[in-house]
Amino acid sequence: MSRSLNLSNSELIEKSVANNESELTHTGALLALTGNRTGRSPKDRYIVEESSTKDKIDWGEVNRPFDSNHFDKLWNKVSAYLDDKDHYVSNVHVGSNKDHYIPVEVKSELAWHSLFSKLIFISPSDFNEENKEVWKIITAANYVCDPDEDHTNSESCVIINFLRRKVLIVGMKYAGEIKKSMFAVQNFLLPEKGVLPMHCSANQTSDERTTLFFGLSGTGKTTLSADPKCSLIGDDEHGWGDGTVFNFEGGCYAKCINLSKENEPLIWDAIKFGSILENVVINNQGVPDYTDSKYTENTRVCYPRDFIEGAVAANQGDEPDNIIFLTCDLSGVLPPVSILNENAAAYHFLSGYTAKVGSTEIGASKSMDFTFSTCFGAPFFPRPAGVYADLLIKRVKRNNTKVFLVNTGWTGGGYGVGNRFPIPVTRAIINGIQENKIDFNNLTYLDKLNLYIPNELEGVESSLLNPKSSWSSTEEYEKECDELCLRFKENFKQFNVSQEIVDAGPK
Repeated sequence: MSRSLNLSNSELIEKSVANNESELTHTGALLALTGNRTGRSPKDRYIVEESSTKDKIDWGEVNRPFDSNHFDKLWNKVSAYLDDKDHYVSNVHVGSNKDHYIPVEVKSELAWHSLFSKLIFISPSDFNEENKEVWKIITAANYVCDPDEDHTNSESCVIINFLRRKVLIVGMKYAGEIKKSMFAVQNFLLPEKGVLPMHCSANQTSDERTTLFFGLSGTGKTTLSADPKCSLIGDDEHGWGDGTVFNFEGGCYAKCINLSKENEPLIWDAIKFGSILENVVINNQGVPDYTDSKYTENTRVCYPRDFIEGAVAANQGDEPDNIIFLTCDLSGVLPPVSILNENAAAYHFLSGYTAKVGSTEIGASKSMDFTFSTCFGAPFFPRPAGVYADLLIKRVKRNNTKVFLVNTGWTGGGYGVGNRFPIPVTRAIINGIQENKIDFNNLTYLDKLNLYIPNELEGVESSLLNPKSSWSSTEEYEKECDELCLRFKENFKQFNVSQEIVDAGPK
């Protein structure tokens, strides 16, 4: 007889190992392999087209429409599949603010998926205390869709139904789909309440000033926010409302490729009993090799926030003093830190320029490539980009927030020629920003890039601050700079925004 099991974290770990879903590493962390899907599957992701979404979604390659009747049929089939076997249920919140959280019931085929949902989302002491309408997630990792019958792209799918308040995740072991599906839900719902949803990490200084870190996977968002000098709010998803920045989640989902205790001590120490590793290679003694990308570059660890010493207990903070856009520049042209006014902030927020570094998408090339991802997270934002950019500008103006562009990519030449900025150098820049050490009266203007940069910053060699100085050939730098500016201009043609914002970009 099948059972619906609501188990503790320790019981879920025991079940997962007993069911051969996973194994324990030498630190006690759980290790799960996710098969051929080691990242997100964008071509298998859909949003049900119905009355509440038809005219509000930015439909296209990212947000693919799905028929509501086909969804209902598939939901019923997968529900029957799970009800016929033991499965696991967890009750969680998405959002740490009482006015803006979503209560969610997660039904999982795999025990470690149930554990993941309890770690990454918020496990409240009192579920749904505000008596809100409950969302439901079904994740059936071993179910196989029939594309002809189920109208899916493949044997797998992720489908969000806003009218029914349901999310269906089928045929996928990669747990990131669970996390990102509810991120997309909040990204659709919150703007109607005047709240800006953000793909960013957040931390607090010792005097409780908030900093936001925007960036795509691999740019340093999690690493840089997990700073021993600061207190972590969250590593990936937040909302910015009146008087608050609040975490959507109760845990972290950090990249592990090339992880080291020296550069990422807080993440390193969080990998212990109660956390989950995904697709990490271990030896016969259960010791991970974080340099090995045998399964994927997108190796991961999920752990609760309380594994990070000194994490902000309230899981939220005040509106931000500083915003940092993290970009991994392959060309070696961008400076390590630039100051942005409100129009330049809107320009670079809409551009979302970076490199594909260990992409979270399956099938992504291991070679580096330039990319632009609107709002630093295009795959997760259902509404037109301008909705989010307008909210950002309004909140930056109202709060007088300072905005910076920080390059965590290459200097002295592009990828394959120059060197990537060391993490300690970038940390020194971040610390300088947070400790108000940038002298806004001692700046240099870079004409082509249309950026202002500091001439001095404690802990950073002055020769690094102006990128042209670190190149052996000025002529080669100017050539690469022209090419990068052209990439920006070509990408920005898609946006219908004010001329002031257009003029704030590279020339």
